[in-house]
Amino acid sequence: MSDPCSQLRSATRRAKSDVANKLVSMFLHELSRKVNQGWRVRVDSEDYEQLVRESFANRCPYCSCDLASTVAVIEHLDGMNRYRGGLHLPGNVLVACRRCNGEKRRDDSRGVLPSGLLGWEAFLSHDGRSCAATCLTCRYWQRVWPDESERRARLSENLERLRSFRRSFPELERASKNLAKALPELLSKLYSDCQAFAEKEIKALLDNVPST
Repeated sequence: MSDPCSQLRSATRRAKSDVANKLVSMFLHELSRKVNQGWRVRVDSEDYEQLVRESFANRCPYCSCDLASTVAVIEHLDGMNRYRGGLHLPGNVLVACRRCNGEKRRDDSRGVLPSGLLGWEAFLSHDGRSCAATCLTCRYWQRVWPDESERRARLSENLERLRSFRRSFPELERASKNLAKALPELLSKLYSDCQAFAEKEIKALLDNVPST
């Protein structure tokens, strides 16, 4: 059983990390607004919403379930986090089922992805052929499509459909390439600076709290 004091320290570290991650997300949203100026399509437009619905027939782009009969959420192909540096831009924003969104987020939390794949590509590449038997993402897809042949075919089809959708937004590809070198370092610095600031300010405030 875990030591309660150890659990408390871990919870405190997670709270600081949550604050830092939120600031990273805020920065990426502001950067997205700056980058999106002058684009032919805006992510919050009815035209983009219609395009997404038509491209995926109102189905989850990952598991193909009917979004009308499940809980649907906004999904970013490249996650808006310090690992992936995704932006809230046309071509990166979709609608997915909440179940796939949560599973992809967990899979996407790894700092390093296999074979240089993007996070969403890696998520749809868990076909049971290259992972350990304990892989949680492989197990997830096994529950979605128990038949092995169907599972591999569906994963491959949905991966190619997403790649095709992504290629239809050359502005996003250009922006991603332009930011590829600078953004990871900026996000890492923002994350670490935020944590350091939080620790400093919390300590300063605690030192000024009257003793009881």
